[in-house]
Amino acid sequence: MPFNYKSPGVYVEEVDKGARPIEAAGTSVLALIGLCRDTIQVEKPGQGLVSQPTPAAPTLITNWSQFVNTYGDFDQAVPGGYLHHAMYGYFLNGGTSAFVVGLPVPVKEVAEVPLLPAGEGYLLNAAGQRTLHITTTGPLKAGEDISVEVQPPGEGAPEGAFNLVVQRSGAEPKTIPNLSLAKGKGQRNVADVLVKETDNLLTAEILDMPGAVAERLPAPGSKVTLTPMAAPPKPAVADEVKQKVTPGLFKGDAAERTGIAGLEAVDEVTLLACPDIVAAYQWGACTEEDVKAVQTYMLNHCEAMKDRFAILDCPAGMGVQDMIDWRKNRMNFDSKYGALYYPWVKVNGKLVPPSGYVAGVYARVDAERGVHKAPANEVVRGAIGLERNISRNEQDHLNPIGVNCIRSFPGQGIRIWGARTLSSDAQWRYINVRRLFCNVEESILQGTNWIVFEPNDQVLWRAIKRDITAFLTVVWRSGALFGVTPEQAFYVKCDEETNPKELRDLGYCIIEVGMAPVKPAEFVVFRISQKEDGAGSASE
Repeated sequence: MPFNYKSPGVYVEEVDKGARPIEAAGTSVLALIGLCRDTIQVEKPGQGLVSQPTPAAPTLITNWSQFVNTYGDFDQAVPGGYLHHAMYGYFLNGGTSAFVVGLPVPVKEVAEVPLLPAGEGYLLNAAGQRTLHITTTGPLKAGEDISVEVQPPGEGAPEGAFNLVVQRSGAEPKTIPNLSLAKGKGQRNVADVLVKETDNLLTAEILDMPGAVAERLPAPGSKVTLTPMAAPPKPAVADEVKQKVTPGLFKGDAAERTGIAGLEAVDEVTLLACPDIVAAYQWGACTEEDVKAVQTYMLNHCEAMKDRFAILDCPAGMGVQDMIDWRKNRMNFDSKYGALYYPWVKVNGKLVPPSGYVAGVYARVDAERGVHKAPANEVVRGAIGLERNISRNEQDHLNPIGVNCIRSFPGQGIRIWGARTLSSDAQWRYINVRRLFCNVEESILQGTNWIVFEPNDQVLWRAIKRDITAFLTVVWRSGALFGVTPEQAFYVKCDEETNPKELRDLGYCIIEVGMAPVKPAEFVVFRISQKEDGAGSASE
């Protein structure tokens, strides 16, 4: 500092020579845009049920109870809308905070039609409770069906065993004997055996329920008949809602703090989902062009803000070929700031768009592993089925075009089985790479405001390099960057070469940062061969 002392004496000065730590920015704060009632009924102590308006501006919600108090419980959701299901799935899967952008609409009570797919059913125990969930892995032909019936085991069967008789239209019945609900050596676990014995046609999921194994066994005579998958019926939605729901409602206004545009003023947001745009398309209030317009606006918003990522839904009732056509020809986005998920998931007897549940998985992975871990090969909590079971051969056509599949695996639950963005650029192919850079960029922006208006000289350059190097070293140690040493994982350059006199005269201070992000092991290949007797090892 300048010496401006006027009288003799001893003076003490504090000199700041330490590094200024850069804290990592948040990575999993969801902005959820969806339809809600313009007013809800809330129980108030001493007042009974009281009507209160629902907010249209972005509202911070940190738990399910707070959401219910603000937007109502499931019974007050907009018929045909999925805001409540998406928010519930987000918190269930690990989300901790979200900004809800409600789109208030007037609601007249209309009975809602549940969206239950064919191709699935339940086997019951002796008490009439569901104990086994049976589904088809692929579509059946029109007029074709499959029945699965429980029969008692034969003589000498192990304790707790049962038989299943599978009958396909026009074929002889097949008995699969001595099945069990238990896992372990010598056990013929029904979830493992059924898929093999039916050539991958049927899967079985053992449902969690209290009681001993004997009480949970499927009862002899319990039967389910699986029919071809059919397009789900459109839910009944009041005309008042349909007239109100337009692309403009979703886009909103930045000045009024409504819709997607209203999120420009919310710095904390890092994820964006809008399941109700495909809901509106499902019940005829929006066209394909409207869906594309809103989802394009979501991606443009994320690209403009540069610190958030969009999770997109597809419409309900799509087969694999329909999905390929939807992605390639109708929704042919090319963006590194978004990802698309397929198919819809089944929760509590209802099909819902997956984006809210997927966003919760993002938050859970961020908390447990870090933003550098791909949000894939993770169980979707709360999902008890899928609109359609995707096979590996079908995913071979979907994965390369950026459609992330949600799949059901016997004995392993329902998992996200894709980690790709919508970008055609190989550098930005993976979700975790894009989100890692978003996080690092936002962290550096938040932690380096002190640089502005400092003298632009070698002292400043060394301080900048010191602070960013310290931050990136922490990022590298967390496993987010590839390299044995920090020098292999990243570099920071700030010197006379990046800041020549011409730029300094214009007031610029240029810092170059390069990082080597880790990529997910998307294709794991074991190369197995026969080893000749007496031959040396491959390493010799």
